[in-house]
Amino acid sequence: MMMTTAAAAAATTVNPGTIRLPEVEDPSKVAPKDARELSRLFFDQLAVLEEGTPEHQYARNTLIEMNMSLVRFAAARFRSRGPGEMEDIVQVGTIGLIKAIDRFELTREVEFTSFAIPYVVGEIKRFFRDTSWAVHVPRRLQEARVQLARATEELSSRLGRTPTVKELSQLMSLSEEEVIEARLASNGYNSASLDAAIGGSEDGETVLADFIGTQDGALELVEDFHALAPLIAQLEERDRQIIHMRFVEERTQAEIGERLGVSQMHVSRLLSRLLARLREGMLSTS
Repeated sequence: MMMTTAAAAAATTVNPGTIRLPEVEDPSKVAPKDARELSRLFFDQLAVLEEGTPEHQYARNTLIEMNMSLVRFAAARFRSRGPGEMEDIVQVGTIGLIKAIDRFELTREVEFTSFAIPYVVGEIKRFFRDTSWAVHVPRRLQEARVQLARATEELSSRLGRTPTVKELSQLMSLSEEEVIEARLASNGYNSASLDAAIGGSEDGETVLADFIGTQDGALELVEDFHALAPLIAQLEERDRQIIHMRFVEERTQAEIGERLGVSQMHVSRLLSRLLARLREGMLSTS
């Protein structure tokens, strides 16, 4: 398969054994197909560049600009919010893109686009969740409201009537008091409800959720988390500490190295070894 012009030009500027990155005149104008190929080159070099150096900063900034099309693609899903909010949505989505770039590693053996989109969409949804309430509502009640809406829709469809508080509490695995509290908290939400009717159809009443509702892919991670927990428990204390600092505290490799008294490159090698071990353990249990 022939390389694209952009990728071929970039490849000729990277000499084996040296850290020399291709110069991209205007990263924001790189076509998505070329951006995918160039991103692999930049991620490959980013893994061996010292954080804080001009070369590392250039590689990181170029990756952000080249992959802004992912942010615009994800933001388009929320265009119904109105043109006035699109600029904020893109800015928030960019934060998700930056997080994805900082956490992506070629050893994951997945395309960066597949890895980044959940980060971008998640950041946008978090933005709406945290800013779309007329009054301050605790996070647990905000999440309970979403769960309540889904449970109400499911039971209404199944029973052919509005479900009772007791029926909702059984489905949601919450007490009746918590269901009532979630209902009251919903009064503080000022945007359109996903259950709001927006018109009629031959099949009956149509609600907003029919058009924008999507399956929550994060639910599939629950089983993976349960499988991963005993594997992490088998690691030595320092290895668990490294995993915790990198993926829970979200520290950079340089920060981890400073804390452990080792180089950033050594931390990178340790992380690659640990992730390979955990991946092998996950595959053997699947």
